[in-house]
Amino acid sequence: MLAFHSDAHSLALPPGHRFPQSKYRLLREAIEAAPGLIRLLPAEAATEGELLLAHTPSYVEAVLQGHLSASEQREIGFPWSPSMAERSRRSVGASIAAARAALEEGVAANLAGGTHHAYADKGSGYCVFNDVAVAARLMQAEWHRRHGHGRAGLRVLVIDLDVHQGNGTASIFREDDSVFTFSMHGAKNFPFRKEASSLDVDLPDGCGDEPYLAALDEALDKIWQRLDARPPGLAFYLAGADPHEGDRLGRLKLSTAGLLERDHRVLQALRARRIPVALSMAGGYGRDLATTVAVQVNTLSEAARSWSLWRTPAMKE
Repeated sequence: MLAFHSDAHSLALPPGHRFPQSKYRLLREAIEAAPGLIRLLPAEAATEGELLLAHTPSYVEAVLQGHLSASEQREIGFPWSPSMAERSRRSVGASIAAARAALEEGVAANLAGGTHHAYADKGSGYCVFNDVAVAARLMQAEWHRRHGHGRAGLRVLVIDLDVHQGNGTASIFREDDSVFTFSMHGAKNFPFRKEASSLDVDLPDGCGDEPYLAALDEALDKIWQRLDARPPGLAFYLAGADPHEGDRLGRLKLSTAGLLERDHRVLQALRARRIPVALSMAGGYGRDLATTVAVQVNTLSEAARSWSLWRTPAMKE
């Protein structure tokens, strides 16, 4: 399975900043230390034209040229620097590459990404550009160029299981019925003003494995019913590690085994319907960062397993 990384560019954060940017390097190193079904490649940067598929020209220009105001930088949570802009472009590029690979091979991944708080005209909550929104729009454009007007366009499904609602993604696709957005998140967690996804599931603080997985099963059943007449040709799965019981910001109580079962159910459901999927790791702010990395390694290992089954569908589970 192909997985793309973008951790070579620093965010140039001040000392004591709470964003755990080292987790991206640690995740890549953990995958490199246990070679198997995952093949790592560095991500190319998204172009300005690609970013404009989901973002306004003034916002893209402000990020790339360093014109973000102090208040805009505070809302994002990162100070601007050339490396911050480059890292943000490459994180989007990793999701673009993963989406292309998924359409070819069934499953692929971005070792970062899931920047779902970014709106068309602004960033927020440690999210500069919305990688899934850009990649979804680009895959739809490339599908149209290949297949012309003789076939229906590419419908996209976003499965967002980060503990925080995907408000930016919901906003970008609010009027676009070619993209179905599903977010299952903590009801009382950031963002405190939610946007309306195609389907939202709010969870109470302290939700554990059993009620979480039951809610997930019910939501997936609703999705398949609503998309039955026009199934998606591509899915993006934001496999956040922040619902974990050890997360500083999550407020839910999923175990490591519960999160792995979550990943298994999502990937199995997509594979059974032959829906290609591009994963992104989204959030994870563990009190012990090694735990967050271990959860994400599990997610990637389950994705690699799904990739192997996708390529040989006759194999038993």
